[in-house]
Amino acid sequence: MAVTGRINSFQSLGAVDGPGVRFVVFFKGCPLHCRCCHNPETIPFSGGEEYTAHDIVKKAARYKEYFGENGGITLSGGEPIAQPLFAAEILKLCKAKGIHTCIDTSGYTLNDEVKELLKYTDLVLLDIKYTNPEDYKKNTGAELGKVLEFLDYLKEKDIPTWIRQVIIPTVNDSEENIFKLKEIISRYPNIKKTELLPFRKLCQTKYDNLKIEFPFKDIPEPTKERMQFLKELIEKA
Repeated sequence: MAVTGRINSFQSLGAVDGPGVRFVVFFKGCPLHCRCCHNPETIPFSGGEEYTAHDIVKKAARYKEYFGENGGITLSGGEPIAQPLFAAEILKLCKAKGIHTCIDTSGYTLNDEVKELLKYTDLVLLDIKYTNPEDYKKNTGAELGKVLEFLDYLKEKDIPTWIRQVIIPTVNDSEENIFKLKEIISRYPNIKKTELLPFRKLCQTKYDNLKIEFPFKDIPEPTKERMQFLKELIEKA
């Protein structure tokens, strides 16, 4: 029986979801409740379109000539590890076609199905949203400890990882947060890159269209100067 799953949308030539040019698959459904969520339309597990893994790989393969040496497929969302068997089948088929594989995840859980998915994952983009357990719980509904367990497994399997964090003024834009993030990164030699991304409110129209409240609507976007300062701080030895 063909493995199927629910997809929200695709981006054919993505340039910010991993190295090179990527075919990005936005999965439907996420168990977290992030107050800064940029894609609220992907949160419900209902809706979207049902596809087989073969359908997805066929779409991705059309763009293989654009991938070059570094590009490939990225599974994003939503949360790809919330549909782990479907995601694993997609990446397994991509690997067979010589397509570089990547998942963009919160790392909220680790079970046998997720471990199977990681067997076919060349790169993980791991979103460490907050470095304080209380802030993490308050703003996502999930546990920072689970994310670190996920990261421990990536280290054990030596899976290349990029760390990402969205910088949100008054929430996690402090020097203390950056120092804690640096301390975490220092323990994991499999972490190859760290990206600090500015909080943006372009998603407000999505919340308006869905007729739901954007919890961080009153928080300002970070200035270029603050972002540059924090980036320099995390890059210092």
